[in-house]
Amino acid sequence: MKFRIFGLVLSAILFFNFATYSQDVNSETRKFNKMLTLIDAMYVDTVDMKKIVETAIVGMLKEMDPHSVYISADEIEKMKEPLEGSFEGIGVQFRLMEDTLLVVGVISGGPSEKVGILTGDRIVVVDDEVIAGVGIDNAGVAKRLRGKKGTVVKVEVVRRGEKQNLVFNITRDKIPIYSVDAAYVTKDKIGYVKLNKFAKSTTEELDSVFVTFAKAGVKDIILDLSGNTGGYLDKAVNLCDEFLQSDKLIVYTEGAKIPRIEYKSTKKGRFYRGKLVVIVDEASASASEIVSGALQDWDRAVVVGRRTFGKGLVQREMMLTDGSAVRLTIARYYTPTGRLIQKPYDEGYDEYSADIVNRYKHGEFLHKDSIVFADSLKYKTLVNKKTVYGGGGIMPDDFIPVDTTLRSDYHIELLRKGVLFSFEAKYVDTHRAELNEKYPDVETFIKKFEVTDQILEELLAQAKEAKINVDSLPAATKEQDKYLRTHLKSLIAGDIWKNNEFWMIFNEQNPFFLRAQEIILDNKLYDSLLKGE
Repeated sequence: MKFRIFGLVLSAILFFNFATYSQDVNSETRKFNKMLTLIDAMYVDTVDMKKIVETAIVGMLKEMDPHSVYISADEIEKMKEPLEGSFEGIGVQFRLMEDTLLVVGVISGGPSEKVGILTGDRIVVVDDEVIAGVGIDNAGVAKRLRGKKGTVVKVEVVRRGEKQNLVFNITRDKIPIYSVDAAYVTKDKIGYVKLNKFAKSTTEELDSVFVTFAKAGVKDIILDLSGNTGGYLDKAVNLCDEFLQSDKLIVYTEGAKIPRIEYKSTKKGRFYRGKLVVIVDEASASASEIVSGALQDWDRAVVVGRRTFGKGLVQREMMLTDGSAVRLTIARYYTPTGRLIQKPYDEGYDEYSADIVNRYKHGEFLHKDSIVFADSLKYKTLVNKKTVYGGGGIMPDDFIPVDTTLRSDYHIELLRKGVLFSFEAKYVDTHRAELNEKYPDVETFIKKFEVTDQILEELLAQAKEAKINVDSLPAATKEQDKYLRTHLKSLIAGDIWKNNEFWMIFNEQNPFFLRAQEIILDNKLYDSLLKGE
């Protein structure tokens, strides 16, 4: 109810501002319209007026701040998909392998599963159009397989063991996009959850996860927000609610035209006790920073990783007359201690866009000491009075540098040329029946499956076919060899099952996860970091 009231207040403020243009704005509007009229009437060449207006709008917003954006009518639905939590299509995950569309996953309950499409199938014809061997790309596949709910697409499939191609008529439907990448309980009874965005379905997804955690007796949690670029504010507030007691300020917003609006916890969350570690990195932004900032300010969690992105501007989407829209910045986010999440952008758009690259060049990804904060940016947390800093982004309590030694040069080349992924897909496609029989569940797979030397020899042969000059690369260390094997094993698990199983294995050598786990298992270390000692 609280959020609805805030929304109505905000809408009323915005409506009032639109309805009461100042004389200055009207004067500038007339000036702009006059310019368009002159161009249309007198310019030497014929011009695309729609393009000129859109270019002007884009340029105007770019001068204001980095996150106010114009969205053309054609882009609106596409941009909404990740946050709305669904798209309309046939419900398969695919990979283009050797110029053929290989189905690497069939979404449970989706249209393709209902008609009998299987993982490992190759879709070669769509609506009587051959798509194999013609150089189709991902966008071309999406264009042919996606479509409005209720429409039918005919696909022709090549399946191992079948002498003839199989034909399926698939009725498109709403396909969910999940925001929880992984959620499982470790052998030490730690609940791990990795969240890729804050979308429409996030609260419901997390509710299911937390119910499972509670049933399993989980008290301590690792919340992985690395790479999470944000999303809906209310979903971030709901997540904080799970870890805070009632009536705690989570975040507030404020702008020149928008009065301060506060968002507080509403109840004792299911996990307001127990140890909590939040993982962040330089790609964690917006709603991720609201969560990590609030939990850090209340000394509720140890934040580990690297300084977050620093996106603390609030946008509101408003429709324009032709079906296009503008996401206009109307306020700023502040953490409970009053820290501004947004990093500076006064040096212009280009410099702002280069910030992450500049951080790397300045050594921030490798050395915590390379980050210098002014004394004026110091704040104190609300319980332990630990020093934290404002000025853009959330600085973790425990710094984890980029590990440049984990991947060998050979491993990097395999990734750069896409060989590792194509090899894994081919390996699973060839051995799927055998793998399913030997490893009926992921627990058995984790215990018994090994990436053998023979498998690596096959990978090496494919690397050479891809023109990777293996002989010129330095030999891998034992740790690098182990990391490659673990990475490949996790990819195979993700192909047989889902993302959850990928992360269960990949985390065995993930520095973020290993450090978070270490902190939770060491009471003294956890308390020390929480207090800033």
